[in-house]
Amino acid sequence: MTGTADEEPTGAEGPPPGAARRGPTWVILAVVAAALLVCCCSMAIGLAVSWSAGLLTAR
Repeated sequence: MTGTADEEPTGAEGPPPGAARRGPTWVILAVVAAALLVCCCSMAIGLAVSWSAGLLTAR
């Protein structure tokens, strides 16, 4: 079936080069955002526990 108008050109066999990077970029950003959220929440909990235990008050 060579030479028909319905065939795609040789270079159009997959997604565009930039499309392969979009998915992993969002995954990396989501992982970084989740890590920041976990770190900030654990810091806030640690400060609250330390403050309630009296470790942050001046003696």
